[in-house]
Amino acid sequence: MDALLRDGGFRVTGWDRERVRTTHLVGDERFLFRHGDLRDRPEILESDIGDADVVVNLAALCNPSLYGTRTIDVIESNFLHAEPVVRLCAAMGTRLVHFSTSEVFGRTLRSWLPEGGVPLPDEADLFEENRTPYLLGPLSSTRWSYACAKQLMERLVEAYGRERNLSWTIVRPFNFLGPRMDYLPGIEAEGVPRVLACFVRALVRRDPLLLVDGGRARRAFLHIDDAIDALVRILRRPEESRGQVFHLGHPGNETDIRGLATTMRRIWAELRQDPSILAIPLRDVPSSEFYGDGYDDSDRRLPSIGNARVRLDWEPRLDLETTLRRTLEDYHRRFPEKER
Repeated sequence: MDALLRDGGFRVTGWDRERVRTTHLVGDERFLFRHGDLRDRPEILESDIGDADVVVNLAALCNPSLYGTRTIDVIESNFLHAEPVVRLCAAMGTRLVHFSTSEVFGRTLRSWLPEGGVPLPDEADLFEENRTPYLLGPLSSTRWSYACAKQLMERLVEAYGRERNLSWTIVRPFNFLGPRMDYLPGIEAEGVPRVLACFVRALVRRDPLLLVDGGRARRAFLHIDDAIDALVRILRRPEESRGQVFHLGHPGNETDIRGLATTMRRIWAELRQDPSILAIPLRDVPSSEFYGDGYDDSDRRLPSIGNARVRLDWEPRLDLETTLRRTLEDYHRRFPEKER
């Protein structure tokens, strides 16, 4: 939001059930905030979509701790509640930029093969925009409820493009990081947020950093500034972006979650100027204990970003060290003293 308003060429109407991420924009005449749920004000939603040049749909219930505990809410939020936005955009001729997820791919093909089975090239682990298959677990793996809902929404968006002439773009984020990303559990709010905030909370309180299933899962992290740069390019290039899927990620910023924890601990010790932080332990915890039954995970999410490179002339700039340092600097400023 901030980047669009700074850019100078945009006026923004934003919908959200929470005010916390937009309080700093109060008084900006270029920003109109609608506080509430899309479902509660359908006539205003229809009017806003009709007036807009483009709708960016970021709404989602996307916390892994909820996939197996509030599965109905997850499915309804990511499919049923988003469907009216797609339908209205098509009916009114309004362009739609829909944020999906890298989780639609599930696990890599390699992870499904038996040990010592058919060898695969390294490229087999690369998630490509339009070629990689979706490989999810069985019905008992409730963790995939989010990915399934997002998959179906992608297919609905594409179908509206073919059958109802919707101008659409789908964005699949690959692990964005940055300031103001998430709440700290037990400090700012309750619950189990995503991995970065879980680790920051542990560092602030000097608790062990919990590594689900040993922290073996691999992720490639992208700084939010690079992601926003790509989004602005999508908005400014409607013809190049129409009917396209863009992966926004940084293939060079890949690490496993254990490595992420180790790097965050080191940077936090440097920011606090306190070497004793390096003694905070890393502790393995089974996923069944941390998330409950039905949890599964993507073993690796490495993005191909070829489409964004070619059509958007976009390249991620910030390496993992810089990404984590800038993110942790924000938490360091907001939590100057140890919380206990």
